Amino acid sequence: MKLALTLTALLLTSAVHADDVMKKDGVLVNSAGMTVYTFDKDTAGSGKSACNGPCIENWPAVAPSANVTAPYSVITRDDGSKQLAYQGKPLYLFKKDLKPGDRNGDNFKDVWHVVKD
Repeated sequence: MKLALTLTALLLTSAVHADDVMKKDGVLVNSAGMTVYTFDKDTAGSGKSACNGPCIENWPAVAPSANVTAPYSVITRDDGSKQLAYQGKPLYLFKKDLKPGDRNGDNFKDVWHVVKD
Protein backbone atom coordinates (compact mmCIF):
# COMPACT_ATOMS: atom_id res chain seq x y z
CA MET A 1 0.00 0.00 0.00
CA LYS A 2 2.79 2.41 0.92
CA LEU A 3 4.56 1.71 -2.40
CA ALA A 4 1.35 2.35 -4.32
CA LEU A 5 0.87 5.68 -2.53
CA THR A 6 4.47 6.65 -3.21
CA LEU A 7 4.12 5.78 -6.90
CA THR A 8 0.87 7.73 -7.10
CA ALA A 9 2.51 10.74 -5.47
CA LEU A 10 5.43 10.56 -7.92
CA LEU A 11 3.08 10.37 -10.90
CA LEU A 12 1.04 13.30 -9.65
CA THR A 13 4.06 15.48 -9.01
CA SER A 14 5.47 14.82 -12.47
CA ALA A 15 2.14 15.26 -14.21
CA VAL A 16 0.54 18.36 -15.62
CA HIS A 17 -3.13 19.30 -15.66
CA ALA A 18 -5.13 20.07 -18.80
CA ASP A 19 -5.68 23.69 -17.90
CA ASP A 20 -1.90 24.03 -17.50
CA VAL A 21 -1.24 22.95 -21.11
CA MET A 22 -0.83 25.86 -23.50
CA LYS A 23 0.77 26.71 -26.81
CA LYS A 24 4.11 28.52 -26.61
CA ASP A 25 6.53 29.13 -29.47
CA GLY A 26 4.33 26.96 -31.69
CA VAL A 27 4.23 23.84 -29.47
CA LEU A 28 2.24 22.64 -26.46
CA VAL A 29 3.94 23.04 -23.08
CA ASN A 30 2.86 22.70 -19.48
CA SER A 31 2.69 25.61 -17.04
CA ALA A 32 6.36 25.09 -16.18
CA GLY A 33 7.24 25.49 -19.86
CA MET A 34 8.09 21.81 -20.34
CA THR A 35 7.42 20.47 -23.83
CA VAL A 36 4.52 18.06 -24.37
CA TYR A 37 4.81 15.13 -26.81
CA THR A 38 2.78 12.50 -28.67
CA PHE A 39 3.82 8.93 -29.55
CA ASP A 40 3.32 7.56 -33.07
CA LYS A 41 2.44 4.10 -31.70
CA ASP A 42 -0.66 5.59 -30.02
CA THR A 43 -3.81 5.52 -32.15
CA ALA A 44 -5.84 8.74 -31.96
CA GLY A 45 -9.28 8.15 -30.50
CA SER A 46 -8.52 4.60 -29.30
CA GLY A 47 -8.62 5.60 -25.64
CA LYS A 48 -5.37 3.69 -25.05
CA SER A 49 -1.68 4.43 -24.55
CA ALA A 50 0.95 2.22 -26.16
CA CYS A 51 3.59 3.57 -23.73
CA ASN A 52 3.74 1.32 -20.67
CA GLY A 53 6.41 -0.28 -18.47
CA PRO A 54 9.87 1.24 -18.98
CA CYS A 55 8.44 3.57 -21.64
CA ILE A 56 6.26 5.47 -19.14
CA GLU A 57 9.27 5.94 -16.85
CA ASN A 58 11.01 7.93 -19.61
CA TRP A 59 7.82 9.53 -20.95
CA PRO A 60 5.60 10.48 -17.97
CA ALA A 61 1.92 10.75 -18.80
CA VAL A 62 0.27 14.16 -18.61
CA ALA A 63 -2.55 13.88 -16.03
CA PRO A 64 -5.92 15.51 -16.73
CA SER A 65 -7.65 18.05 -14.54
CA ALA A 66 -11.24 17.53 -13.40
CA ASN A 67 -12.66 19.71 -16.19
CA VAL A 68 -11.37 18.68 -19.59
CA THR A 69 -12.92 20.18 -22.72
CA ALA A 70 -12.32 19.67 -26.45
CA PRO A 71 -9.88 19.40 -28.10
CA TYR A 72 -8.65 17.64 -24.94
CA SER A 73 -9.99 14.32 -23.66
CA VAL A 74 -9.11 11.73 -21.04
CA ILE A 75 -8.01 8.14 -21.54
CA THR A 76 -7.65 5.39 -18.95
CA ARG A 77 -4.19 3.82 -18.91
CA ASP A 78 -3.65 0.06 -18.45
CA ASP A 79 -2.79 0.69 -14.77
CA GLY A 80 -6.13 2.50 -14.27
CA SER A 81 -4.64 6.01 -14.06
CA LYS A 82 -5.98 8.83 -16.21
CA GLN A 83 -4.03 10.57 -18.97
CA LEU A 84 -4.73 13.73 -20.91
CA ALA A 85 -5.09 13.42 -24.68
CA TYR A 86 -5.11 16.12 -27.36
CA GLN A 87 -7.23 15.45 -30.43
CA GLY A 88 -7.43 11.85 -29.24
CA LYS A 89 -3.66 11.34 -28.85
CA PRO A 90 -2.27 10.73 -25.33
CA LEU A 91 0.17 13.39 -24.09
CA TYR A 92 3.56 12.89 -22.44
CA LEU A 93 6.55 14.75 -21.03
CA PHE A 94 10.16 13.60 -21.59
CA LYS A 95 12.35 13.00 -18.55
CA LYS A 96 15.48 14.14 -20.43
CA ASP A 97 13.98 17.61 -20.92
CA LEU A 98 15.70 19.31 -18.01
CA LYS A 99 14.57 22.90 -18.39
CA PRO A 100 11.68 24.83 -19.93
CA GLY A 101 11.97 25.02 -23.69
CA ASP A 102 13.99 21.81 -24.04
CA ARG A 103 12.77 19.64 -26.92
CA ASN A 104 15.16 16.72 -26.53
CA GLY A 105 12.36 14.24 -27.27
CA ASP A 106 11.29 15.73 -30.59
CA ASN A 107 11.65 13.07 -33.31
CA PHE A 108 13.24 10.71 -30.76
CA LYS A 109 13.54 7.36 -32.57
CA ASP A 110 11.29 8.94 -35.22
CA VAL A 111 8.19 8.13 -33.12
CA TRP A 112 8.02 10.94 -30.51
CA HIS A 113 6.98 14.43 -31.56
CA VAL A 114 6.25 17.83 -30.08
CA VAL A 115 2.60 18.84 -30.42
CA LYS A 116 2.47 21.63 -32.99
CA ASP A 117 -1.24 21.66 -33.79
